[in-house]
Amino acid sequence: MDLNNIKDPSVVKNLTDEEMKNLAQDVRNFLINNLSETGGHLGANLGVVELTLALHRTFDSPNDRFLFDVGHQSYVHKILTGRGGQFDTLRKYQGLCGFPKRNESEHDVWETGHSSTSLSAAMGMAIARDLKNESHSVVPIIGDGALTGGMALEALNHIGHEKKNVTVILNDNEMSIAKNVGALHSALARMRSAGKYNRVKDDFEWLLKKIPAIGGRVASTAERLKDSMKYFVVPGMFFEELGFTYYGPVDGHDFEDLQGNLDYARKTDGPVIVHVMTQKGKGYQPAESDVKDKWHGVGPYKIDSGEKIKPADAPPAWSEVISEALRAEAREDERIVAVTPAMILGSKLEKFGEEFPDRLYDVGIAEQHATTMSAGLATQGMRPFLAIYSTFLQRGYDQVIHDVARQNLNVIFGIDRAGLVGADGETHQGVFDIAFLRTVPNMSIMMPKDENEAKHMVHTAVKYENGPIALRYPRGNALGVEVADKAETIDIGSWEILKSGKDAVILTFGTTIPLAIEAAETLQEQGVNVEVVNARFMKPMDEKMLHEIFERNIPVLTLEEAVVQGSFGSAVLEFQSDHGYYNRPLKRIGLPDRFVEHGDVKDLWKEVGLTRENVVDKVLKLLPQSEKRA
Repeated sequence: MDLNNIKDPSVVKNLTDEEMKNLAQDVRNFLINNLSETGGHLGANLGVVELTLALHRTFDSPNDRFLFDVGHQSYVHKILTGRGGQFDTLRKYQGLCGFPKRNESEHDVWETGHSSTSLSAAMGMAIARDLKNESHSVVPIIGDGALTGGMALEALNHIGHEKKNVTVILNDNEMSIAKNVGALHSALARMRSAGKYNRVKDDFEWLLKKIPAIGGRVASTAERLKDSMKYFVVPGMFFEELGFTYYGPVDGHDFEDLQGNLDYARKTDGPVIVHVMTQKGKGYQPAESDVKDKWHGVGPYKIDSGEKIKPADAPPAWSEVISEALRAEAREDERIVAVTPAMILGSKLEKFGEEFPDRLYDVGIAEQHATTMSAGLATQGMRPFLAIYSTFLQRGYDQVIHDVARQNLNVIFGIDRAGLVGADGETHQGVFDIAFLRTVPNMSIMMPKDENEAKHMVHTAVKYENGPIALRYPRGNALGVEVADKAETIDIGSWEILKSGKDAVILTFGTTIPLAIEAAETLQEQGVNVEVVNARFMKPMDEKMLHEIFERNIPVLTLEEAVVQGSFGSAVLEFQSDHGYYNRPLKRIGLPDRFVEHGDVKDLWKEVGLTRENVVDKVLKLLPQSEKRA
């Protein structure tokens, strides 16, 4: 079947199981071939091919609502809903989004990117459906890893209590972005090994009714006896106690098994859990054999070998730079404990865990718990390093304020993926953390210009004794500079001048320093001498240097890869106002007041104005007319 020509899911409605198998193979070949060029979330999508086809055969999207938790497993859904022909643009600038996107298709009813949200949204949709006297199905598809998120458990509890008609598809591949952890994961493992609970219940009732003479009397107590069965047949007991009817485990790659259980679930009143077993990476040997889940999200690769296509001799990733510096510190300081919410691989903490297995804790998809657990460690004199993506730290904001900063605890926040991340788009852009952390009392925030400064900042954070401190670092590779053998402490709040100048000053840090230097060199050619300052601490700022700058009465430009509202530039503007430096020209460059979509970071920088031309133009416009050069 030509997948580029599929217009809607009706193509699967009347297919036989054999035809569905052929279509599943076509879909797998399509994904393997296309993602070898564009990159993307390969493993998760190969695992849900049969499940997605069966869901579209059983239910009627978009009338029935499909909600994909996290959303990185929605590629097959996109193909079946008429977007196969756009896959050459997947995750590219102004191309097909790698997650569900409501403005892309009427079949995408819920936008995701963060985990554990689908069940709460499904409950909202189910309530709205019932209030409007409608009758469609609401079908959230959630992975076993995402199910460990606290929000998902809250929603399960509420759905079960209200007895709403919600059909939850539990996609159990025993892995999310990394190997799952926790008691719930262990409970699911027991369910996997114990057989099909609901069918055993139904068969038991049928047998009771067949008993001569006493069958009627016994049948009258069948419901009570069926409920008792849950204590003899292990799987499903947890969900049944929450008020769900449990079906499974179901073979997620067997159309007959899938169809039978999905039909059963669709006809069942009240909340239902269909526990589907799938294999991540199914049908592509390199991904199937990937025990560390490095095929979760991939760049381009060679189809035959699975070899990743990467630039030769690239510098190490920023996350590796930070984790290696932390590992070096941990050899000297036994108080250091690394904590991460399901991001050991992403934050490059594998080697740390190998060397210090008792000092690395992956708490699963539980950012709030990770933050408060780190606070608990700090109360006992430990030095917790919470490695967490900027976009995921948003989920622990209350804990940052209430449990860490309010108690002024020495927690180190390793904020990974700070800045624009590119292909993952809106849900993953790490551009808000400066704004939401800067307002928190006791918090310090810093960002290195290169890997050498990063090493010194990790050391500085470990030695810091005056409360929480956040170390931001971007996605992608570092600069490849030489790193000092010995780490040194940087004075908190100190800035450094990278280029002296008398006509104007650019205050910047981290990823935008090279841009500032380029702009200053261009301006130098035009006769404008611009100073460039590495404002490596966003909080506290170098107030001594700021006073000196404003007293010189020259234009100031702040430049940052973060939202312009409330971030570093706003802090400088506040300082200017608070200290009465009126009539000093100041301009802020940062990200506009809107969500930035997916695409190559270079394209996104151009879109939001992080360009040499824009920086040069803004500086020239700040200068007095007499100082401007042709």
